Amino acid sequence: MAALGMEDPSLERHFKGHRDAVTSVDFSLNKKQLASGSMDSCLMIWSMKPQMRAYRFVGHKDAVMCVQFSPSGHLVASGSRDKTVRLWIPSLKGESTVFKAHTATVRSVNFSSDGQSIVTASDDKTVKVWTVHRQKFLFSLSQHINWVRCARFSPDGRLIVSSSDDKTVKLWDKTSRECIHSFCEHAGFVNHVDFHPSGTCIAAAGTDSTVKLWDVRMNRLLQHYQVHSSVVNSLSFHPSGNYLVTASNDSTLKILDLLEGRLLYTLHGHQGPATCVAFSRSGDLFASGGSDEQVMVWKTNFDADYGDALKTQKSGSTVDGSHHTGQSEMDSGIHHKKTKTQDSGRNHEQQEVEASLANTLEHIMGQLDVLTQTVSILEQRLTLTEDKLKECLENQQKIIQNKTN
Repeated sequence: MAALGMEDPSLERHFKGHRDAVTSVDFSLNKKQLASGSMDSCLMIWSMKPQMRAYRFVGHKDAVMCVQFSPSGHLVASGSRDKTVRLWIPSLKGESTVFKAHTATVRSVNFSSDGQSIVTASDDKTVKVWTVHRQKFLFSLSQHINWVRCARFSPDGRLIVSSSDDKTVKLWDKTSRECIHSFCEHAGFVNHVDFHPSGTCIAAAGTDSTVKLWDVRMNRLLQHYQVHSSVVNSLSFHPSGNYLVTASNDSTLKILDLLEGRLLYTLHGHQGPATCVAFSRSGDLFASGGSDEQVMVWKTNFDADYGDALKTQKSGSTVDGSHHTGQSEMDSGIHHKKTKTQDSGRNHEQQEVEASLANTLEHIMGQLDVLTQTVSILEQRLTLTEDKLKECLENQQKIIQNKTN
């Protein structure tokens, strides 16, 4: 039975436009846009407003394996089988900078939560970290001995987790660049791995049909779900940290209640494998993609009071999970009380002013992102022009030399 205030998730809308399997989906911060990547080599940006047209971004020379919005929402990163990463401005023009990130397929791209770095994972068996500004290469993590499917920053940016076809999930310290732990307990490969919003544990989606949660402080197994009947391709934590949504080749999406440690819902929408799934940043929506070329947007519904909890968390209560005592071992790092702290000292107007200030700041940051990208695009064009000029001059030299000879 669903608890009070809980309703089943419902299919809100679905988008058709891709011409091959969808590989990846991600919402922008404000939920106004949804990005998807596909085996058709295109990136689509869908508008969540009705009657708004979608943008098709063409540039990659081969399948797009992964897409992600930057935290501010002003950039989209995509990784492709063409070995490159592109950073797009998700507007009408769809301009992008491109850089050769790896020597094989790029499976995964992920922004750090401050929006300053990206981590990429590839079939060349490496994980690489880059700056977003000027796409400067920082360092490589190269202890995997097979394709790397997925790499993610921890919420605080101090750790990186990666999963590989060498059947390990590795945890890295970003500063020392050392591998701090290898989880080797999976029977198959791990297709997708991500950090819990608290940063205290990770979830791994396996080809052995399992979903496992590991504590990254104690490096031990917290939860183990055998709810799918086939390969699990993708997963996403609800921002409250209380739920996990998964997508599988058995064509279903499943929603797990992490506090209860049980399956909450099974959703049938896709025909054939469900390939990717992602919650929006606020958690009231989630999107899924499938081999059926469809992108579906679902209304979460089952956590109606989460929005209120978010508001109150902003006004004072911590959400890092560290201040809760007396938890059962199972929930360590997963259990978040929905605290409702009413701060009587602060009046409503002050909060409104603060909110609008925060919005303005965010807007400025976004504009800076776009400027940075534009400069970067101009720099690339300049480099191309310089190269062409050099070529012309060299050709002229050759012509002159031929004449004098």
